[in-house]
Amino acid sequence: MSIRTIDDLEVAGRRVFVRVDFNVPLSDGEITDDSRIRAALPTLRALIERGAKLILASHLGRPKGKPRPELSLEPVALKLAELLSLDEVILPDDCIGDGAKKVVSDLRDGGVVLLENLRFHPGEEANDPAFARELAVLAEIYVNDAFGAAHRAHASVSALPQLMEFRAAGYLMKAELAALTRIQDDPPRPFYAVLGGAKVSDKIGVIEALMKRVDGILIGGAMANTFLAARGASLGKSLVEDDKLALARTLLQKADDAGIAIHLPRDLRVGASIEATEGRVVGIDEVGEEEMALDIGPATLRAYQEALFGAGGVFWNGPMGLFENPAFAEGTLGVARLLAESKAFTVVGGGDSVAAINQSGLADRFDHVSTGGGASLEFLEGKKMPGVEALR
Repeated sequence: MSIRTIDDLEVAGRRVFVRVDFNVPLSDGEITDDSRIRAALPTLRALIERGAKLILASHLGRPKGKPRPELSLEPVALKLAELLSLDEVILPDDCIGDGAKKVVSDLRDGGVVLLENLRFHPGEEANDPAFARELAVLAEIYVNDAFGAAHRAHASVSALPQLMEFRAAGYLMKAELAALTRIQDDPPRPFYAVLGGAKVSDKIGVIEALMKRVDGILIGGAMANTFLAARGASLGKSLVEDDKLALARTLLQKADDAGIAIHLPRDLRVGASIEATEGRVVGIDEVGEEEMALDIGPATLRAYQEALFGAGGVFWNGPMGLFENPAFAEGTLGVARLLAESKAFTVVGGGDSVAAINQSGLADRFDHVSTGGGASLEFLEGKKMPGVEALR
């Protein structure tokens, strides 16, 4: 069954429940990155212009089923009102109950309510049908625009849409599915994956899935340490998953048997600790006993640029190093620049990679920037996603 979008629904004067992903980073009650909110704006503006009554719902952080004032969506409501040029986005004290019902019943056409944090109730993460029914009474139409939460079998993502006669995907969800389906089913050739981040164990499934469709895989970040160690490199105090060395050797052998090139770092930028204010570039066999590999080196970046020259498509997930520390950001920012300049169809798979390209100021130079790190990886692994299946 195909998935409808909001363009297929009559929404004027109707109460539309929109599951959004407003799980934004906060510092002292202030939003430090509003990109997830901005990503939902096209859907929200379209529904407002068509006279819908919007009931937005999201989680924020991990309150573990209990109200926590520091994880209230109040800062999000204020930011959303600013971005939508509205006088107010109403935030009731709870996402269910009489207060929420009263606020929703008073809503005018084009008005917007943002329900309080869904995860203040244990029923959200438990995918509790009773909790879903309490949400369902608030609306007539269900829209999911939260791709970043679509891989979770939670009440607002899975149980709730199955209670609603009218359900559809928002524009963000539609764009995510279109870009990732293209990468999964018919990627432009030659097609490469650039994978980074901390752990091989987080990427086993996606590496094995990508081996069936890529022409090469380029690896960086701390996960590269485990592959390098599996090949015999001595890496000092670098993060290495010792219990995954055999797995790394198996993955390298599988790639070799399939004729897929696995590109590993040729040099590294190392430091005494993650707080180091400067690093030094060494060969992969020259890491000191008291040093940590914290970024790929310049020779590696040049080699990766050569490998990606002429690429038809590139999927990137995970930074090349500790990019949050300026001393070890060049590998990640260098990959961002070379992909931004590439003529390939480029997809960034969420998570820290998105933070990195936002830091580089190059986000608008990529064909698609996913809002879901874990969700994009699970999609490419071929896993069924509860939030997507519930829309069919």
